[in-house]
Amino acid sequence: MPSPSSPVTAGDTTPGQWNPRPTRPRTGAQRRVYGKRKVDAPRAVFEQRSPARDLEKKEKKIEQDAVDGIRVKLAEVRIEETPVPPEIEETEDEEDKASEAVESESEAPTPEETHTPNPEPQDEQTTIEQTTIEQTPIEQTSAEKTSTEQNAEQPTPRNPPNETKRYETMVEVRITARAPSERPRRQTQETESTTESSGKRTTKKIKPAPRLSAGFVTDDKANAYVRAILDEALSSVAAQSVQKFESWAARAGNFLEVVKLAEGSYGEVYKLRLREELCKKEMSKSKLARLMAYGDGVFKVVPLRAKSGLGSKKFTSIDEIVSEVKMLKYLDPIPGFARFREIHVVQGRFPESFQMAWDHYKKTKDDCLNPNPSSKRAYPDTQLWAIIEMDDAGCELEKFSWSSIFQIYDIFWGVAMALARAEEYALFEHRDLHLGNVCIRSTRPGGSMDPPTDHELLNQSHTSGFGLSTLETTIIDYSLSRAELRLSDKTEIVEVASSDLDKKEIFDAIGRDDDEILLRNTYRYMRATLYHGNPLQTEKCADIPGIWSEYAPGTNIVWLVFLLKNLLKNRKSEPSVSPPPPPPTRQPLAPRSANKGVKAAGNSGKKDSKPKTAAAAAAVTVTAETQEYITQLKKTLEDRLNAVLELLDLDHGHEDMCCAADLVAYAIDSQWLGERDFF
Repeated sequence: MPSPSSPVTAGDTTPGQWNPRPTRPRTGAQRRVYGKRKVDAPRAVFEQRSPARDLEKKEKKIEQDAVDGIRVKLAEVRIEETPVPPEIEETEDEEDKASEAVESESEAPTPEETHTPNPEPQDEQTTIEQTTIEQTPIEQTSAEKTSTEQNAEQPTPRNPPNETKRYETMVEVRITARAPSERPRRQTQETESTTESSGKRTTKKIKPAPRLSAGFVTDDKANAYVRAILDEALSSVAAQSVQKFESWAARAGNFLEVVKLAEGSYGEVYKLRLREELCKKEMSKSKLARLMAYGDGVFKVVPLRAKSGLGSKKFTSIDEIVSEVKMLKYLDPIPGFARFREIHVVQGRFPESFQMAWDHYKKTKDDCLNPNPSSKRAYPDTQLWAIIEMDDAGCELEKFSWSSIFQIYDIFWGVAMALARAEEYALFEHRDLHLGNVCIRSTRPGGSMDPPTDHELLNQSHTSGFGLSTLETTIIDYSLSRAELRLSDKTEIVEVASSDLDKKEIFDAIGRDDDEILLRNTYRYMRATLYHGNPLQTEKCADIPGIWSEYAPGTNIVWLVFLLKNLLKNRKSEPSVSPPPPPPTRQPLAPRSANKGVKAAGNSGKKDSKPKTAAAAAAVTVTAETQEYITQLKKTLEDRLNAVLELLDLDHGHEDMCCAADLVAYAIDSQWLGERDFF
């Protein structure tokens, strides 16, 4: 794979200028996801957004189509009013009285028409009032036919014998489209009044304003400002509106405890931990089982940049949050990446449960640098927050004390294979892969993260050496990452999600110790890789707008070197395994009997002692062979990792190591990894 090109191009391009390449269509089918992601994970692939939202939109479309169809049919109805001939006006008094009675009955509003409550919510209501329709004898009802026959028996000297009386009737048609049951119930009252001058009835509709939950924010400007984030939500509740922070947090009740896990320049990370003892007393076993199966959730709370006023020149922008959420949903099916659950937007000051968690973290940790959420100088009362909900990926690597080469081997190759999968799937670069953005957890039944014992190593069937520590890695936080996202399966157009790192002011910082110096240099190596194709050409040059949207997978190699150096340098000493002490000698409770010599001189005693000595000797032999095998395995794994450092050396490394996929392919060919570890 060729190295990333330099910003200076040949031809007619002016030196020093950079021409951004347009978004190119991806040829071929959807790229394959390698690895074995569990099919019963909490979330599936969210490429087509929320199924619930699509179903709701489909129901609304069906209802709208039905209403539009009714409107078209009503528009085709022709209403003709035929004037009454003067001969009919000169009818007998009895017929005039009957006609006036019929008209007065049709014009008088019934009690049901005067007040018609609708118990169900109505989306559309069409009313045709005071319509005069000419009815022919063929269109008359049975009751009207009966009255016509009765009138025909009486003599009508003034009317022609073949002419039939025509009546004028008032017809009111109401067509109501049935609304879905999940909408909030509200009643629409209709009152009909008769105007004395015109004699026509008018309908007054009193529709109350739609009732929103008390937990929603009704500020139209705030909702419009964060609409791009709300559109990425999966549930209809989260996508409807901004929510009040206090009301959103109150849904957990007393069954979940809020714990602050970490913080960064973006915001803070909290966890809702289940209070099992309280849940067992307050809820049923089935509900508790469902809640425990859902798992502990992790919430990344990010303050959003204000449109104006306090916070308008800092915090995270709307576009950056949208880009991160899109990548979370798109990279969800890849093993080794975080599982996305939901995105929420809330407004207000921290609730009591979150503020208590923040205060406890401040007292017990020494890395609490963010301002206090209760400070009005730092955050206004109308502060907007984006809350990204994810699965719990375990402990951050920077807070874990690793000591075994088996742990180092699994952590490094777990991250490398996840990056290789993402490169093939989405042309992905993380660009901020420090130790705080790698989480680890154990697959043991008890969740123990201790180094594997000799017994566990002998029972493992991993021939390549990967997976012996039972540690799994997860890459998190894509706020600075870059990826290409497929917009639709029907088109080949992709969207590039990225962030302009030149605006982050992360390339001029100087570290205080060796570990921080290595981190700050890594940022500069990454920038030089993108700008010049050479990570060691770290001289600061002018910023080029739009260059961070380009794909330079060599940045993943730069971060893998940083990760491996930290793992090898900062490991703790392994606990020495000493043989268990011999059991204490038990003193006899009474003097030995006189016949002790008979047992000692017997043949049975000699025969019993030989097998015990042989078994003890065999156990010693097996233990020695086991220790020799484990020692040799440790040396083999460490030699492999040192060879990786030579391959990825930024100055004299292998020229073909241009991305994480190249490194993983080399490891599989060298049998450092097995095919089943990656595919």
